[in-house]
Amino acid sequence: MGNQSPTRLHVVTGKGGTGKTTAAAALALHLASGGQRVLLIEVEGRQGIAQLFDVPQLPYEERKVALARGGGDVYALAIDPEDALYEYLDLYYRLGRAGKALRKVGVVEFATTVAPGVRDVLLTGKAYEATRRRHGQQYVYDAVVVDAPPTGRIGRFLNVNAEVAGLAKMGPIRRQADSIMGLLRSPRTAVHLVTLLEEMPVQETADAVDELRRLDIPVGAIVVNQTRHPALSHEQLQDAQQGRLDGGEVAAGLKAAGLSGHSGLLDALLREARAHAERVELETAQRALVQALDQPVVELPWLVDGVDLAGLYELSDRLGQAETEVPW
Repeated sequence: MGNQSPTRLHVVTGKGGTGKTTAAAALALHLASGGQRVLLIEVEGRQGIAQLFDVPQLPYEERKVALARGGGDVYALAIDPEDALYEYLDLYYRLGRAGKALRKVGVVEFATTVAPGVRDVLLTGKAYEATRRRHGQQYVYDAVVVDAPPTGRIGRFLNVNAEVAGLAKMGPIRRQADSIMGLLRSPRTAVHLVTLLEEMPVQETADAVDELRRLDIPVGAIVVNQTRHPALSHEQLQDAQQGRLDGGEVAAGLKAAGLSGHSGLLDALLREARAHAERVELETAQRALVQALDQPVVELPWLVDGVDLAGLYELSDRLGQAETEVPW
């Protein structure tokens, strides 16, 4: 990391379909650049990280998945709630073999299915542990990035330990819950929200920002994904939207390209231009709403060839270019 940001835990959320996993992976690559060591955590069990980095399905084990520019390393972990619970019980209660007995009687499945909050406690607890883990005097990871649940669930996911602390008045559970919330509400944490320039994702982003602020959980950057530059000038966009584009000029262009003999192509192009102008108008309005949230904003380009490993490095570079505006 080129800057001196105090943030060590980066939580990435966004409405489904906005590309939050892609953004989280690109952020991990950026944070690892220059020789850093970063852990990328997946909590939803979709194995999206493995697909992005084109590696085998991730076990409940931290594995190196990519080399960042400048020699840094990205490790990844897909958290399994069941294994996380055994690890938690052994770490804090020294159950040892008793944990295996719990597996046989189905206690873990009951706890994580009937009481979903338990699952979130385990997931946030594992991220907390990885963020604080040291080897001697040094942190094992310079930063931890969590590919978190969608915006509609992010507040409950991150605040679950505050609820636990309210129920457990004392003892190790209360101390653990307080410690996790201490991290999540500190400058060491930032929640980044991924959106598209569309009405529903932008509205969910705004709602999530309000919720996180009420919970005193630090909001980081708004990542606007899949952005494209307008194909027409401002004047052409206005003419296209109002049906005033010069059809003769377009026809002449088609003729010059050897396409004048295609029946209906001119009308199809004029309709496409109008749809493009309407799309640009919508995106302009949504971009203004994003800016009004008063958070740092970074835009990631739409990748024509789709998202592969090369595309992730391209997005990572874009995040690096935005570092003067966005305090990663």
